[in-house]
Amino acid sequence: MGKWKSALLVLTGFVTLGAVSTTASAKAKQAPVTVNVVFNVRDRNAMNTYVSQTVDPTSANYHQYLTPQQVADRFGRTNAEISDFNRYFSQYHLKSAAYPGNFVMKVQGSQKNLVKAFKATPAKTNKDWDVTGTKLPGKLSSQVASVLGLFVDKKKTSTKTDKKALKFTHNLIEDDTPIVASSQNQLAKKYGPTKFADRYGVNKLYDQNLHGAGQRFGVIVTYDFNPSDVADYWKQMGVNSDVSRIHKIYTTDNTGGPKPKNNDDVTSQEEASLDVEQAGGIADQAQIDAYVGVSSNGDTTPDVQYLDAFATAIGDNRDKQLTTSSSFGNELNGFGRGGLSETASEFNDAINLVFEQAAIQGTVIFNAAGDSGPYEVANKSTNLPFPTSEYAVQVGGTTLPYTKIIGGQLVQVKKERAWGDSYSQGTVTKPTVFPGGGGGFSTLNPTPAYQLGVPGVNTYNAFNMLKYTKGGYLVNPDPEMISGTHQGRNVPDISGNADEKTGYGVYITYKAGNTQVPIWMNAGGTSFVAPQMAGASAVINSGLKTSAGFWNPQLYKFAVQSDTPFHVLDDATMDNTNLYYTGQPGKVYNQATGLGTVDFSKLFTKFNAQQ
Repeated sequence: MGKWKSALLVLTGFVTLGAVSTTASAKAKQAPVTVNVVFNVRDRNAMNTYVSQTVDPTSANYHQYLTPQQVADRFGRTNAEISDFNRYFSQYHLKSAAYPGNFVMKVQGSQKNLVKAFKATPAKTNKDWDVTGTKLPGKLSSQVASVLGLFVDKKKTSTKTDKKALKFTHNLIEDDTPIVASSQNQLAKKYGPTKFADRYGVNKLYDQNLHGAGQRFGVIVTYDFNPSDVADYWKQMGVNSDVSRIHKIYTTDNTGGPKPKNNDDVTSQEEASLDVEQAGGIADQAQIDAYVGVSSNGDTTPDVQYLDAFATAIGDNRDKQLTTSSSFGNELNGFGRGGLSETASEFNDAINLVFEQAAIQGTVIFNAAGDSGPYEVANKSTNLPFPTSEYAVQVGGTTLPYTKIIGGQLVQVKKERAWGDSYSQGTVTKPTVFPGGGGGFSTLNPTPAYQLGVPGVNTYNAFNMLKYTKGGYLVNPDPEMISGTHQGRNVPDISGNADEKTGYGVYITYKAGNTQVPIWMNAGGTSFVAPQMAGASAVINSGLKTSAGFWNPQLYKFAVQSDTPFHVLDDATMDNTNLYYTGQPGKVYNQATGLGTVDFSKLFTKFNAQQ
């Protein structure tokens, strides 16, 4: 992700901004360190079966979604078992409680007491795959799948995490082009949720008076934001700007609002703000639960912040659509350094578990699939960010048609294509990272049942558009077509406009000294598409008798029907890659854009007819 840039909004009666400066915020109040205990499921096969049945119209369990208590009664640890853990941790002056569903326990206290309770031993090195050892008494240990977030540095044996390495990634790309609009209507159509709604059929649902009324959606964010910024954005975009529909829930520490100290913090606040702005702009009559997973002192690691936020939202069971645009780590080298108490595989399994709980409760999750094509980290091997869970709708990116002069050169995109921009960057002489929609094959998750047998799944076409050079990539002057087969969870599922060259506006403010600084930015990324789709889900659900539930099996079923709600981007050309994967002509699926773009009006019709 590039350095943040301020952009000028030209719009009558609305003037913004200048350069940004920051001052150090007050030292945060010391907060306890939080770790998670993830439990084994009592009957995983039965749980998997029940999830599938909730979206199978031929099953007696169709739309018979479970509550968190029912999930616990059938599949989670028993209340007696949870009490055993609570008693054990209380001996070490630690606070503990299981999230509803009894799959994950939150344990809080001092680092010293956590080390004692878990009999923690430092990782041997700081290399990616080395872990902090943990050990619980035998009776408890047999029920535990993993312990997340206990970080014991080999040298210091302290709580201090490596903040340069252990941090979130945001699927957000900022553009140099300023936002320019001659009217509020033009602003909404060029840079607002209206562009998404018009392009992908949500406007036809608006014509049926469906705007998300009676629905709630949850936005999982990893930095705090100002609700007033969101309201100002909505007002400028001509949608319902009632700030009272935003409800913040702090899931790790309460920070009391954004206090950016550096450019990374500004970008993090931008990410949190845009997620709420976009989802709430699409479903402008829905209520919004913003689950803010932040650690004020930085001692609770990002893996725990991420899982806590989801476990809280899923335990609350208020929202039938959740969305996130932040990720932590990748499937190639884990978390960026060693020292955490779980492996990458255990982290992946923990995410899958809580996401499956959401599915069995009738909640759909949207996840931004990444902004570097199939290369989350620069490497010869393709690799994807966490999570690639089969229980989330993995959202990829496209580029809308445009003609622009960029760097003195004419750039033309004649029709919507996979987002993989190696063509508008000018002459690249130093290794760099190029933007593109995340997609490829998971190395940690197998191909889910709903993808098996769908034409295009586990086969691929690709062009080696880039050449890896240590630290990044250069454009390959002579790319060749590559075709083959592969196994694993195929990513993404569906896609939408994510290119910053055809992107959206973002608005934030924060206090720098005694000055409140406003910023309008022109940006793109799958960070926009995931919350937009969550908003579209809320609009759809507002017209159904009950929640559509777990989308994925239904999407792949609809995709092979003659009246498919998807537009497949299947051209097998260099003008339709996500930097590597391209289309598969005549096939339903490809790893550049998944099933393609969505006509949400047709998707609503499919869900409604099925009910």
